[in-house]
Amino acid sequence: MNLHSTDHTILQTAINWLRKGHQVALVTVVKTWGSAPRPCGSLLIMRDDGIHAGSVSGGCVEEDLVARYKDNELSDHFPSTINYGTNREEALRFGLPCGGRLELVVEALITPAPLQALLDHIAAGHTITRRLCLTSGEVSLHKPDTTSTAIKAFSYTEQHVAKVFGPTWHMLLIGAGHLSQYVANIALMFDYKVTVCDPRKEYQQSWHIDGVTLIPDMPDDAVRSLGSHSRSIVLTLTHDPKLDDMALMEALQHNIFFVGALGSLRSSKKRHERLQTLGISQHQLSQLHAPVGLDIGSRTPPEIAVSIIAEITAARNKPASNSPV
Repeated sequence: MNLHSTDHTILQTAINWLRKGHQVALVTVVKTWGSAPRPCGSLLIMRDDGIHAGSVSGGCVEEDLVARYKDNELSDHFPSTINYGTNREEALRFGLPCGGRLELVVEALITPAPLQALLDHIAAGHTITRRLCLTSGEVSLHKPDTTSTAIKAFSYTEQHVAKVFGPTWHMLLIGAGHLSQYVANIALMFDYKVTVCDPRKEYQQSWHIDGVTLIPDMPDDAVRSLGSHSRSIVLTLTHDPKLDDMALMEALQHNIFFVGALGSLRSSKKRHERLQTLGISQHQLSQLHAPVGLDIGSRTPPEIAVSIIAEITAARNKPASNSPV
């Protein structure tokens, strides 16, 4: 179960509030114009005494929403739609960036059972879509096609709001060493499904991160099990060419979104030479991110892990016609 992600924290908090007898509302960012502080699908929960968690903006919108909800001014009928930043004066009042505008859907959470069902699916390793009908207020859960490269993490129409919870991206780490522990923990916060592959028994015995699958397969077999999946990420982190090169040879021949290898510039050059002699083409090598990680002067394992996740995040956020949604 991924206990790290923001969505999980918000859902669990809402369940706790409902069980204590509070009235709770869930707010979802469904549409943005211009510059917006938070993307579509961002969540905020608020309860009747003014306590709230999550975020839909930089702070001023949340303050207004909570005050209106506390004073029963939002709506007599949920779910309802609210707009902020419809004109320049309002945008300035609520601290929205120039031209920024938000459309939000507010729904009343009546009982904890539907949210608990959602968390149970996530705990079982499922990726699940929560769909809110805007006319009836009915909430339903659906299993999305996670093999599709066109899977949409969020959608909004006149009829419904649908948000995908759970991992839609899979990260495979080669090596169960110290650095992998930091990378895995940060990846869990970003809601990745994380698998660690290490055939070395001494490393298997020291691995202890909840929510991460550890497999003893050989690295090429582990990569092969992913298939040609454009929502997969493979990182080789052992510093052992016997293991890393096996994974890279397989990964660079598949439609994998991001393939990265740990190492210095010198070791990366030697790795390129080895892989070329093993039949990996120059075009395939051009897809390899090595040394992996943005150059932030990182030296310690936590810093290196941050730089690696930052580079992957930048690649995911880079506009491209063939990039996954």
